[in-house]
Amino acid sequence: MKGTKNYIIALAILGLILITTNVSAAALIAKFEGLELKAYQDSAGIWTIGYGNTRNPYTGLPIKKGDKITKKEALDWLRITVAAAEGEVKRLVKVPINNNQQLALASLLFNIGAGAFARSTLLRLLNSGADKAAVAAQFLRWNKVKGKEVLGLTRRRKEESK
Repeated sequence: MKGTKNYIIALAILGLILITTNVSAAALIAKFEGLELKAYQDSAGIWTIGYGNTRNPYTGLPIKKGDKITKKEALDWLRITVAAAEGEVKRLVKVPINNNQQLALASLLFNIGAGAFARSTLLRLLNSGADKAAVAAQFLRWNKVKGKEVLGLTRRRKEESK
């Protein structure tokens, strides 16, 4: 019960502090990333904290073993990082997209990084005007860590590609 209550409180706080950011994108990212207040190594071995941050958005420094943040800091970092991801999507996507497509692409970019997104076949197909099914199929190419499929990433990519 405590975990559910904390999750509901966190979602309520998200709704309050993410006013300048797409709340749906933040909620989608929070759903799949989960909240960790102490640094941990993700499935790729990268030190991560909060809702999937691998760097401090204020300093740019990478997360390291022993780092800790508060729930408020985690939500603040999520807001900043989602806004940055949305900005990159707007910069890189050259065709009109709807809000749902924007949030899905921001979630993907948040997870794989701006460089990988910029070089992706998904982005190339999207910008070339390829049909939606071809673009949607590209999401599932991003469900692996070190060459091995990760069930959580597969679930995330399926939801993003809807």
